[in-house]
Amino acid sequence: MIVKNTFFKNLLCFFVFLISTLGVYSQKAKPNIVLIYVDDLGYGDIGVNGAIGVETPNVDRLAANGLNFTDAHSTAATCTPSRYSLLTGEYAFRNNAAIVNGDAPLIIDVDKRTLPDMLKDAGYTTGVVGKWHLGLGDGKANWNDEVKPGPKEVGFDYSFLIPATGDRIPTVYMENQKVVGLDLQDPITVSYTSKLDGYPIGTEHPELLKQHTDLQHLGSITNGISRIGYMNGGESALWIDEEIPFNLTKKANEFIDKNSKNPFFLFFSLHDIHQPRIANIKFVEASKMGPRGDVIAQMDWCVGAIMQKLKEVNLDNNTMIIFTSDNGPILDDGYLDYARELVGEHKPGGKYKGAKYSVYEAGTRMPTIVSWPSEIRPGTSNALLSQVDLYASLASLVGQNLKKDDAMDSENHLEAWLGIKNKGRDYLLEEAYTFGLRMGSYKYIKPKENAQIPQWIAKKFVDPGFSTEPQLYNLDVDPFEEENIADEYPDVLQRMQNELSNILSK
Repeated sequence: MIVKNTFFKNLLCFFVFLISTLGVYSQKAKPNIVLIYVDDLGYGDIGVNGAIGVETPNVDRLAANGLNFTDAHSTAATCTPSRYSLLTGEYAFRNNAAIVNGDAPLIIDVDKRTLPDMLKDAGYTTGVVGKWHLGLGDGKANWNDEVKPGPKEVGFDYSFLIPATGDRIPTVYMENQKVVGLDLQDPITVSYTSKLDGYPIGTEHPELLKQHTDLQHLGSITNGISRIGYMNGGESALWIDEEIPFNLTKKANEFIDKNSKNPFFLFFSLHDIHQPRIANIKFVEASKMGPRGDVIAQMDWCVGAIMQKLKEVNLDNNTMIIFTSDNGPILDDGYLDYARELVGEHKPGGKYKGAKYSVYEAGTRMPTIVSWPSEIRPGTSNALLSQVDLYASLASLVGQNLKKDDAMDSENHLEAWLGIKNKGRDYLLEEAYTFGLRMGSYKYIKPKENAQIPQWIAKKFVDPGFSTEPQLYNLDVDPFEEENIADEYPDVLQRMQNELSNILSK
């Protein structure tokens, strides 16, 4: 009888251990995922990558506890295309995705399965907080009612949005696709073609401006800032630029609190450091670089607040934080905040050439950190990776099989994202106003028939990388892309031209 009891006791202990072990495995297999997507942050704009004149202690701490990637890329050198590719796993050019106005229709096909759709299938609650800029509605949005299609129709259970960008109207928050704080007796009207009676216009009232700007942005003035487009009504719902980082972070942390008991995916899409760069008084003179440096410090505070919230709810060890940016840095994007004059020795793109709008390397090579303390060993990785691959890689992590038409350009490089391997892509596409292609250390830039730089890009002091001749560089020895070696390596050039043609013709 004693033997029998001992046997069953041991068997029971074994099953308890097995169930416990499987429970831990299941939890680890489905970490919470927080994707912090900064706007216009360059590779060299964080301390761990060599920033001068501004400190980013929270981002640096994230890097110290995770993997800092030195060769990870957004898919494009502009924001809307990068966001499209991130959420769909498809290159933006396939849908002619480009920077859109604040009244543009949703550019993601609601029948297309997205990253949040896939994670919902895996049992995740999904939320997006911050800048959207992927269009809303059907092109005839009624801003005084629920605007759809929008985030809900492409996989997000919850949304709190800046509809487009900080420099475009409407300058209101939207929660679950309705304007927050709207008085229906003061309805909103939006136009990108005709002036509206209502708010003062920048061309007519420059004396009202906190920051002067170029002609493109001299539309309706709200909160002392002139924006692109025209708006009437909605006065009770207008945001205050200086409060944006606090309001977005509060909503992100509320989402974490509410969903802390079950797996969640949070796309925390910051407005900083996009223009207009209007730092809260808490961060004014936090850097030596004026407003641009100050909002980098402000962005770092937001990251720290998310990290602190995860710790408070005891989710810091089993949450994967992915920190990155949508495109390269830009000093002068229209508003006069003296970023070019005050940059000093700081190099926003690090040692790399290029900027936002440019096909050169700094246009898409992003500061990228992945932290998951229970699973990822701290270090540095030079794996060649693209944000388009997060879709397939996270699907592998949470055990979801991609369907035939899902994420056609996304590759599963989960082991590289986790630091298990240091090998990523064989080829990586860089999309700007022409195309670039990476293969190891080689960089190919597709020629353009007309290499004349458009005036609107020239005014931003950006070299877009245009040439009528093919360009080939070896970034290991020439990271600033100065010596074109196309004539010296015809075989490499031909191989990369063929591969780019294959990608573009799919």
